[in-house]
Amino acid sequence: MGVVVLVTGVARHLGARFVAEVRRSPGVDLVVGVDVQPPRQPAEEPAGPAAPYTFHQLDLRRPAVSRVIAEYRVDTVVHLSVSATGLGSTNRSAVKESNVIGTMQLLGACQKAPGVRRLVVKSTTGVYGSAPRDPAVFSERIQPKDPPGGGFAKDAAEVEGYVRGFARRRPDVAVTVLRFANIVGPNPDTPLSEYFALPVLPTVLGYDPRLQFVHEDDAVAVLCRAADEPAPGTVNTGTFNVAGEGVLLLSQCARRLGRPTLPLLLPAVSWMAALARRTRLVDVSPEQLRLLTHGRVVDTTRLRETFGYRPAFSTPEAFADFAAAQGPGLLPPERLAAVTDRLTGLLGQEGAVPAVPNAVPNRPRRPRS
Repeated sequence: MGVVVLVTGVARHLGARFVAEVRRSPGVDLVVGVDVQPPRQPAEEPAGPAAPYTFHQLDLRRPAVSRVIAEYRVDTVVHLSVSATGLGSTNRSAVKESNVIGTMQLLGACQKAPGVRRLVVKSTTGVYGSAPRDPAVFSERIQPKDPPGGGFAKDAAEVEGYVRGFARRRPDVAVTVLRFANIVGPNPDTPLSEYFALPVLPTVLGYDPRLQFVHEDDAVAVLCRAADEPAPGTVNTGTFNVAGEGVLLLSQCARRLGRPTLPLLLPAVSWMAALARRTRLVDVSPEQLRLLTHGRVVDTTRLRETFGYRPAFSTPEAFADFAAAQGPGLLPPERLAAVTDRLTGLLGQEGAVPAVPNAVPNRPRRPRS
């Protein structure tokens, strides 16, 4: 029998896309999907030959996943269910239990299964945090000066700690941790995409953070490469930052969306974010608010040179594809860019100081007697 791949988190958009893609991979004989809820839409049937697919509705916090791994003799596990939002419950404690306790149960099942040979875990660049004293660019070896103290980022940091412990106990298993930047595309389902969908974007006065994005096509391609044997001359085990090349400022994102910004003092933005969470208008968590204040940029050298993958979409290109799928903003991007360029030109002309030929320098005044 060939490779049997177990995928968690298949009820979400990224998990469903990955299942459809990995079923076309040569050498894959069966794909087993598990999640706490069934997918909203039936699994996409790939064009051409594809491995069979079966779905099991189960909660990773329960030990039932051990039975599934043993029943199908799973040898590759792709863990995608670590997420900022929960399925069926938006309670923060329930989401944390699903992320952390669910991962612990899954790792325990993998440790007891001698046939498991590869483990891929989806993480986030949020583990680096967002703070004013952060380095300009994070590499995989840099430890954050101000690690995340709560929320999804802390969940991901704890998950990575348990994965490192599993790797020490099972050195025969190839373990890959992928730290994704914010994933965007035509069909995003992330809290940050909900923020960008607002008609007016609240921002923190005096801050214009640098942001990075990765296109969902690149995210799926990286996951498929991590779940397969490494290509010659590459290594696909270890920890890798995954992001498109380049950065965008938050103000540039707003202009590309045609969304006006509303600069506010940080306490006012924090209050609005808390109110939005309580009313379920949009989930702007404290960690996301820190990202929208201080930003975050990661180094992707290891992804390109060691892992052997160069994203097809840069950060601006990935965000452009996301923006094209959004509804028109209050301000058309072309008109907003024209107005901004005109104001910049006028300010440049008014701020220019003409040179005065043969100017006499100011002489110091004599002190009065």
